[in-house]
Parts: sequence; structure tokens; C-alpha cells
Amino acid sequence: MKERGMIFNGEMVRAILDGRKTQTRRIMKVQPDTPEFGLRRIIESSIANEIGMYFWSQEDARGIKARSKQFSCPFGDVGDRIWVRETFCAVPDHEEPAGCSALLYAADGNGPYGKWTPSIHMPRWASRLTLEITGMRVERLASVSDEDAGKEGYPANPAPYGGTMDKWLWFRGLWDSIYPDQSFKHNPWVWVIEFKVVPNVQDNPV
Repeated sequence: MKERGMIFNGEMVRAILDGRKTQTRRIMKVQPDTPEFGLRRIIESSIANEIGMYFWSQEDARGIKARSKQFSCPFGDVGDRIWVRETFCAVPDHEEPAGCSALLYAADGNGPYGKWTPSIHMPRWASRLTLEITGMRVERLASVSDEDAGKEGYPANPAPYGGTMDKWLWFRGLWDSIYPDQSFKHNPWVWVIEFKVVPNVQDNPV
């Protein structure tokens, strides 16, 4: 089992805490050059470190040809864990200058004691949420189902002034607000990571 940090914004942290978010989608760094390429995963190989790797391929009458370098999911695999990186503030301990007496998290709506530390700079010891990966797959972004869109953190009151909003449309708006340069209309390939919250036991808190 491996642990990796992953950034979540305040809205998504609240959704995880509320039990509304059990999936996250992240853009694949290696995208196919053309829509005709297919994604393959190496299941058997005489080279041990190739097993589990992915590559884009093209198939014709002469067989399958690799059309990209091999790559792995940077977020892990089923059974691995993700610790949530979020914006936080360490409240200093005046009796112990090197330590802190408490941690505040921007997602909770509390004001900072000084300045907020951006999520990208959160160390492992400051994280309060640990997720275990329960499922991993690859798909085009726009192929997300209405049900799965809801698992991205569909809010209890998604539409202003009451009413409801289609989960798929809600997720599209959320995505475009987070990734304006890789908007929904570009329909990139994404990693689909399913997870559950597990006890935040830090074997390596550094």
C-alpha cells in the first residue's frame, strides 16, 4: 500500500466530510494523439515492473502497435491511500515555538490565525482526511453518468433560490470552474478514482 497527497478545494472537502463525495476525476497527463487510439493495460509481462502500466495503442491488420510510452496512474491503484491536501492554518503554540496548538481549515469557514497556507504546501502531518482507493478506471470526461456525477459531491441545495439541478449539468459547471483551460467541451480522458474515508492513521507523518 502506498500513500499520496491530493489537492481538494474547500467545496470538495466539505462534500467528503458530509459523505456526498466518493469519486474524483483527474485529467490524464498522457492524452491520445487521435480519437482512434485505444487505451491498453499490461496484465502479463516477463518484465515485472511493466505489469499494471498503461499505453495508448492502434490496431490494424498487422496487430497492435504502441502509440505512446508506458505510464501509470500517478494517484495509485485499488487499496492505495490518498491523504487530502487542503488550505489550512497552524495556530502557533507560544510555549513551544517549533510546534502548534491547533489547526484551522479554510473549508470549515473559520478565519485564519494569521495567513492561510495553500493546499499545495500542506504537509502530511496537517492532513485530517485519509481516503482509500476502492475503484480505478479511465473514461472520457463527458461520458460521466448522472449517477456518478452525483458522487462527485452533488450538494443538498444545488440550485439558487430553491429547486433542483441536473447532476450532470451541475458537475459540468463545477469542472469548468476548476479547470477552465481543460473545460468540459474538450472532453479529455480522465482518471476516475472511487474512494472511501478511512481512519487517518499516519504511519509516516513527515
